[in-house]
Amino acid sequence: MSCRILVVEDRDALRRMLTSALEQAGYAVTGAADATAAGAELARQAFDLVITDLRLPGARSGLDVVSDARSRQPQAPVIVLTAFGTVGDAVEAMKRGAADFLEKPLEIAELYELVRLHTGGGEGEAVFEAPGAPPIVGRHPTFRAALRLLEKVAATGATVLLTGESGTGKELFARALHALSPRAGGPFVAVNCAAIPESLMEDELFGHEKGAFTGAASRRAGRFERAAGGTLFLDEIGELTPAVQGKVLRVIEERVFERVGGSRSLAADVRLVAATNRDLAAMAADGSFRSDLYFRLDVFPIALPPLRQRASDVPLLARHLLRRASARLGRTPPALTGAAEALLEAQPWPGNVRQLANLLERALILEDGPRLDAPALEALLAAAAPRPEEKEAERIRRALAATAGDKKAAAAQLGISYRTLQRKIRAFDLEGYPKYRD
Repeated sequence: MSCRILVVEDRDALRRMLTSALEQAGYAVTGAADATAAGAELARQAFDLVITDLRLPGARSGLDVVSDARSRQPQAPVIVLTAFGTVGDAVEAMKRGAADFLEKPLEIAELYELVRLHTGGGEGEAVFEAPGAPPIVGRHPTFRAALRLLEKVAATGATVLLTGESGTGKELFARALHALSPRAGGPFVAVNCAAIPESLMEDELFGHEKGAFTGAASRRAGRFERAAGGTLFLDEIGELTPAVQGKVLRVIEERVFERVGGSRSLAADVRLVAATNRDLAAMAADGSFRSDLYFRLDVFPIALPPLRQRASDVPLLARHLLRRASARLGRTPPALTGAAEALLEAQPWPGNVRQLANLLERALILEDGPRLDAPALEALLAAAAPRPEEKEAERIRRALAATAGDKKAAAAQLGISYRTLQRKIRAFDLEGYPKYRD
């Protein structure tokens, strides 16, 4: 049976053209002229895909069609049609659950490509490459939609907020965004806000003047200053203290800052990209993150899907990661057997791509043959899995022991931020373990 598509467009001529083009390609198409008619069709029959204009007549818009489709038929992806230059509307639609977007005036070839991609009839490009940035691997439709948003916003100076779980590739996106921007010739400066102690964060971001505090023997430039003419990437921005949040907000609003101990205002000539694995909207609502800063950061959000939501990309990623790790280790990359690929694809990957990369590197070190099969990977997965009966304190103790007390490495192993690990170490009285305590 052919795929069933709902097309929602108020302009009769465009709706007829879309219907005709899709029917000629073998799809079964139902048309609707507004959001109310679309809602009725969604209640009456099942669809494999919904295509809707965002600007519709009446009180209900295309955003309501997105919400209706996600509520009534969550299995059906939604592609939204936006006017040229209004990609911000597409971002809002994707917040509501839209899977992809297409700008008008429409190119039929591009329409066909997106429809095939979202109905399982085609494959997107496997590798996204921006000159001077590491390659980004994945062809899942949701992932490719995020990359298309990245391409759209890169040429602007807009602040970008990358959201997603740890290990989903937020820094890769930030580096690609910088490489595609007019600032590509300037520096890319990354700061992991979770890895810097609270007492040092202001100095790290803004620098200090000579004599600003005991030990400040000379002037020091902060990250905002070092990123002049380029891009500043603030990773894990949800970990900033309220005091530092206020100073970052001022930089965004006024484009100036002062070094610690200084009185002269310096221009902040940077493009800001922020990332978080936390729900900043919820944090802003409960007061743990400044709402005014959140709204300034949320100008152009891009959500990166977790690996479990793009499982079809896992074999592709695994082969890429094996090639990269093999080159680093000076050996020929082994071939993944079909059973090994199926095993990897079936895993939940709570640590996402980072966890997959770590597993494959361990496998490369331990396995010498030309092939990597499922039994070897099963053993490594079993060894890395947390025991169900194991309490949190014991998991933290084991991670600290495995990393010889290296908190950053332990946090990465546990899939939590450095600052979260610090709080838990204090809570469970594990400070100094294992170097100075039994």
